[in-house]
Amino acid sequence: MPILDAHTFEFFSKSPDQTRRLGMRLGALLQPGDLVCLQGDLGAGKTTLVQGAAQGWGALDEVSSPTFVLVNAYRRADAGQLFHFDAYRVESLAEAEELDLDSLLAQGPLFVEWPERVEAALPDERLWAFLEYESDEHRALRFTPRGKRFETLLDSLRQTVYGAD
Repeated sequence: MPILDAHTFEFFSKSPDQTRRLGMRLGALLQPGDLVCLQGDLGAGKTTLVQGAAQGWGALDEVSSPTFVLVNAYRRADAGQLFHFDAYRVESLAEAEELDLDSLLAQGPLFVEWPERVEAALPDERLWAFLEYESDEHRALRFTPRGKRFETLLDSLRQTVYGAD
């Protein structure tokens, strides 16, 4: 029996900088319509991963947690946008649906923190990332794809992290 699951990518980060660098590699692979769900406790590194992803994607703006505004948009030089949604304060599925997440996805990649709170409002195809606090500096990250696009994306991410560039 294999130790690793071919449909899961696991990464152990030894620092916030390493989590950001992993995010940069992920961000470079993203395209409009890509949904990345980030599940993990407070302090697990969700926003840190998005900071790196936005940088790798080419965002011109500084990334911050959208906890109080719900959705932040980050722009790129070519006018592309990347969206960062924090569902922590969303009280109902109806409130999530009012945000018109499909419209955001049509415009650019979308990261969702606390996706388990709004999962019914999300498309079936997605990349699910579970982040776990191990110690002050260390985090365990596990990525699981749903759908062919995200299987391909995860294979590419695995290749850029562990294989040839």
